[in-house]
Amino acid sequence: MKKIELEIVALSHSITQTHSYAVVLGEANGLRRLPIVIGGFEAQAIAVALEKMQPSRPLTHDLMKNFMTAFNLDLHEIIISDLQEGIFYSKLLCSSENDTVEIDSRTSDALALAVRFGCPIYTYEHILDSAGILMEDSGTKKKKTTSNIEEEPNVNEDLRAMSLEDLTTLLTQVLENEDYIRAIAIRDEINSRRKED
Repeated sequence: MKKIELEIVALSHSITQTHSYAVVLGEANGLRRLPIVIGGFEAQAIAVALEKMQPSRPLTHDLMKNFMTAFNLDLHEIIISDLQEGIFYSKLLCSSENDTVEIDSRTSDALALAVRFGCPIYTYEHILDSAGILMEDSGTKKKKTTSNIEEEPNVNEDLRAMSLEDLTTLLTQVLENEDYIRAIAIRDEINSRRKED
């Protein structure tokens, strides 16, 4: 299968949903985005590495990198390899002098390590097809943000009661506001309806 390169374009969280974070991956040479819900600890670990902050003591992912470096292990790439029931699965492609191995990983941990090692992030077409969101080309490149904090509007719409056309319009609006948490829910509702057809 052909791998598609991704890059981290945003981290966002919802003030109204305190434990809800998303890392948004963008297709390196395209308009598709892949939002992935992650935990607060992992969001912090990714943000610390993206902002090149130096905590007073190593975080867990820093410890892992230090351990791998001490034993001459290199992380070449991560691959978001599968999506099952809304859960993303990833693999770390690592090597030593004598061997290359794939190691199973949670996607959030894999992304935190990828940022620390500066290695590429990949996925496959079928994952982008089922979980990706297509952004409209506005002709101008938007600046990458590492911590994009958006408060959700007080509108608490029932997505199941909306028409497919209304959902598509709403998805465009929330993407313009970079509200990736709501975009994930809307995308999932649209996908479930398309599967029913």
